[in-house]
Amino acid sequence: MFKEGCIIFLSLSSSLSALPCRSIMAGPAAPENQNFCFKDELEAFKLSLSPNKEVIIEHYLAGWNGLVKFLNRLGNVFGFISKDASSKIQILRNFLNSEHGSEYFTVQSMVKYELENNLVDLKKAGSHPESGCRTLLRLHRALRWLELFLERLRTSQEDGKTSVMCADAYNESLAQFHPWVIRKAAGVAFCMLPGRLSFFEAMNVGTPDQVVAMLGEALPVVAEVYQITQDLYAKHDLLDLP
Repeated sequence: MFKEGCIIFLSLSSSLSALPCRSIMAGPAAPENQNFCFKDELEAFKLSLSPNKEVIIEHYLAGWNGLVKFLNRLGNVFGFISKDASSKIQILRNFLNSEHGSEYFTVQSMVKYELENNLVDLKKAGSHPESGCRTLLRLHRALRWLELFLERLRTSQEDGKTSVMCADAYNESLAQFHPWVIRKAAGVAFCMLPGRLSFFEAMNVGTPDQVVAMLGEALPVVAEVYQITQDLYAKHDLLDLP
């Protein structure tokens, strides 16, 4: 998934190829997941938008926590993204809980604070490898992938191939940031994806029609959060941080 997760990604794709298909899509086992509802989890992205359209980091991270829970319900196949996303979430939570936590209230305030105080490695890796701006950028890129994939799921036919949907979403978003070996590993992992109905069942929202309706309401909000962040990072030349 992310650059730091390359080893996880490669080892996962190797182990998946040795697994029987039925073990890849494992049903939710943890008791805390029994009351999971993807609709409720995605509500956090709506809460992350302030009245003046700034992105509140606390709610943004809550939304990402929901995405991680959803991916984990699908078994091992998305482990490469959920593990890296969880580590990025924790880094940003540490900033929120630090003495400078107020500077990290929104993505906008974080960017302003870190740039004004030279806390971002802009051109090459340096003394700030885990700056808030860089860390959130990795989540931001992954959010685009998941948004595109979920939109394809929403508009797909019953017999649509999730492997193709996920690969197309990946090629449209994250692939450009990954070397060939990671793109190849991604292709292997995507071939192991369960069917469309398995994804819908993992969301625990209701019938397929109810899932489609829910995604139709939630994904435009996720897209708006993404675009606000994208425009902000573009304005400050932060989209290609090392």
